[in-house]
Amino acid sequence: MQLPVLLLSLVIVIPLLLTNEPRLALLLLIGVALGITLQHTAFGFTSAYRRFMLYRDTAALNAQLLMLAVATLLFAPILSSGAVFGHGVVGAVAPAGLQVAAGAFLFGIGMQLGDGCGSGTLYKAGGGAPRMLITLFAFCAGSFWASLHMGWWQQLPSLQTQSLAEPLGYPAAASLQLAFITLLALLLRRWRSRQKITATPPQRDWRRLLSGPWPLVMGALLLALLNFTTLLTAGHPWTITWAFTLWGAKAAVLLGWDPSSAPFWSGAFQQSALQAGILQDVTSVMNIGILLGALAAAGLGGRFAPSFRIPLRSLAAAIIGGLLMGYGARIAYGCNIGAFFSGIASLSLHGWLWITCALLGSALGVRWRPRLGLSN
Repeated sequence: MQLPVLLLSLVIVIPLLLTNEPRLALLLLIGVALGITLQHTAFGFTSAYRRFMLYRDTAALNAQLLMLAVATLLFAPILSSGAVFGHGVVGAVAPAGLQVAAGAFLFGIGMQLGDGCGSGTLYKAGGGAPRMLITLFAFCAGSFWASLHMGWWQQLPSLQTQSLAEPLGYPAAASLQLAFITLLALLLRRWRSRQKITATPPQRDWRRLLSGPWPLVMGALLLALLNFTTLLTAGHPWTITWAFTLWGAKAAVLLGWDPSSAPFWSGAFQQSALQAGILQDVTSVMNIGILLGALAAAGLGGRFAPSFRIPLRSLAAAIIGGLLMGYGARIAYGCNIGAFFSGIASLSLHGWLWITCALLGSALGVRWRPRLGLSN
């Protein structure tokens, strides 16, 4: 299993190096590291919210809060300077408005039906879950579909202030956000203690470094560090779903769609991305890396065991969930990674609005899962 993965990785890395794009090769390797981390820690968002809602299990939520706190500390000085290593850096900042609320709510429903979020869909698909490939295809279709409606969504009301750093400055904004994250952690701790849920002891066998599993805390720290490395290398934080939109659009072009018919695709960046190859797009390269990393980690851990028996209702849930996630992520300026993780790490208000509405959508999605043959 590892040899084919290594060869496939080299097939992708070598052309990037030969085209004088070492930055893209580095981002591919960061993506591989992200895929390994996600697979070995099973660092999920979808199951974390479901377990909290059904069983009041806060372990994964605490890991997410740790991840956000560490990323906030790492991001703030770099974003405050506006440049690093001679090139500019920008945060994942977007307007906090009705379109974010609607998109996150749809995404929350979709992640429970699709059984994976933006990162979860990639690492589970790479780790050998054929059903998640169906979710991924639907994710791309839904994201492209939403891009055709972006003009209408962007006309909806939104806050003028996009970042906490705008009125407060980076030191005060980061301190306020860290205080709020600490408060949330304390509230979760009190909630957990009242429910008398015992934590599973973390794995301490270092022989599992290659095969996994890894502790959730380790995953939280690594994801924060790798997102920071992405910021330094790409000039912007880790994102996932832009690539899905692009892949959907490229497929539509092959089927005869005319990009000039959609205002969203008339922008210079979008036009350039459509005309260039997939391996020239930062987010696409990192997503490919996540798939490869997850595949390698699943092979090392002996967890690569794809099952192609997918019940019809489960297949329908995968398609519906993928479409909802794709549509929701596009209009909400990202998914659990680009909007929630990277948005909050960038001190963007839309990140907090996103997670609030995604949790509401998840609550509805959890209730719908049994109707579509999915267990809770």
